[in-house]
Amino acid sequence: MSQTRAVPAAFGSRRWELPPLILHPFSDQSGPGKLLESSRASLMLSGMMPTESDEDELTKRLLEGRLCEVRMLFFVGKDLMRWMTHCAEFVNTLPDLEGAGICDQSFADLLVQDPPPSVKEKLRRWGVLDYRSIFSRAIALNTVFATPPDADQVSSNFVRNYYRFADHLYICRQQMQPFTQLTSANFYFEIYASGEYSRMLEQAWERE
Repeated sequence: MSQTRAVPAAFGSRRWELPPLILHPFSDQSGPGKLLESSRASLMLSGMMPTESDEDELTKRLLEGRLCEVRMLFFVGKDLMRWMTHCAEFVNTLPDLEGAGICDQSFADLLVQDPPPSVKEKLRRWGVLDYRSIFSRAIALNTVFATPPDADQVSSNFVRNYYRFADHLYICRQQMQPFTQLTSANFYFEIYASGEYSRMLEQAWERE
């Protein structure tokens, strides 16, 4: 089933500035180590690296790392869902966009498919290259989980293959209702780390 979208050309040359996307840090001291061990375990299980442990131990490491990824993406998704809500509230205040068919799916599509060049450049500087997969999967996981899941709340099959489930969940979410496709030519926004944004606010207050 294909996604239902309106034609974005109706917006012409007009531009609207959406609320900024603010990403908050999350602390998990064991996270980087688990991710590295999970990657190594995956390579060993697939025969691409010499095996250092038995299959059960490697599978355990793999699942621990994948669960860590799920939890990390969940927290990213919380910020994305909050941003989409703010964007929808902002658009609802604009008479020019009344009845334009803009909804949450519109902002998700803009973020994943066509973020502004300044956003893509900042993500590149942060080392985030596959932002499409990260953002779409983060949104998908927040569609099904109210809190970051623990190991006893999800099946090992889901954890091991979560990225496949998340990819399909995102597509399903986008197809839940017709939406108007937005492009960065008409709708733009900035992205900030929470600390960076707080410093900007402080500097603005100091100038007043």
